[in-house]
Amino acid sequence: MVMAADAKPTFSLLLLARLSATVVAILLLSWVLYFTISFLPNTLSQQDLIFSVLHPLLMVFGFILISGEAILVHRWLPGSRKRKKRVHLWLQGVALTSAIFGIWTKFQGTEGVVANFYSLHSWMGLLCVSLFGAQWLMGFISFWHRGEVRMTRIRVLPWHVFLGLYTYGLAVVTAETGLLEKLTFLQTKGVVLKHCTESLIVNSLGLGLATLCGVVILTAVSPRQYQSSHATKAVHSESKCLTS
Repeated sequence: MVMAADAKPTFSLLLLARLSATVVAILLLSWVLYFTISFLPNTLSQQDLIFSVLHPLLMVFGFILISGEAILVHRWLPGSRKRKKRVHLWLQGVALTSAIFGIWTKFQGTEGVVANFYSLHSWMGLLCVSLFGAQWLMGFISFWHRGEVRMTRIRVLPWHVFLGLYTYGLAVVTAETGLLEKLTFLQTKGVVLKHCTESLIVNSLGLGLATLCGVVILTAVSPRQYQSSHATKAVHSESKCLTS
C-alpha cells in the first residue's frame, strides 16, 4: 500500500511533464507554421527564412524537450542503472547536437555573425550550450570510463546532477528571453499587434516552457520510490522482530 501511494505522485508528475511538453510542441508548431511572416528576415531570402524557422525548432524540440526527457529517464525507464545511463547519455547527446545546429543556423544568415550575437539571449545561449557540452563530457568521463574509480564517481555525482538541472533551467530561461526579444521586435515593427492570436500563442508558449521546467526539475529531485520501498521493508522487519 505504501509503495503504491509513493508511485502515484511520480506517475502524476511524469504525466504532467508529458502533457506540458505536448502543449509546448503544439504551440511552437502553430507559431512557426501559421505565422511564417514573423520569421521573414530583412533580406527576404528563402534560405534565411529556413534558418530562421529551424532555430526555434532545434532549440526547443531538440534541445529543451529532449534534454528534459533525458532527465526523466531515470524515473520511468525499466531495467538496470547501466541501461538508464546509456539512454540518458544518448538522449543528451541528441540534445547537444540539436543545440549546436540551432546555434549554427544563426551563423548562416546573410546579415553576418555580429548581427545575430549582440543580445542577452544570444550570450546566454552560447553560455548554456557550452555548459551543456562540458556537462555531457563530464558525464561521459565520470560514468562510462572503465578506469574511473567508484569513489570518484560518487563525488562527482552531486555536481553532475546540479549542473544538469541548472543548465536545463538556464536553457528554458534563454528560450524565454528569445521569445520576449522576438515578440518585442515584432510588436515594435508593427508586424504583430499586442492583442492578437500570435501574441497569445507566444506568451502561452513561454508559460508552457516555465511549467515544463518546474515539473521536470520537481520530478528529478523528488524522493525515489526504491527508498520508500526499502524503508517499508525495514519497518516491516522491525515490526516482525518486535512481535516475535
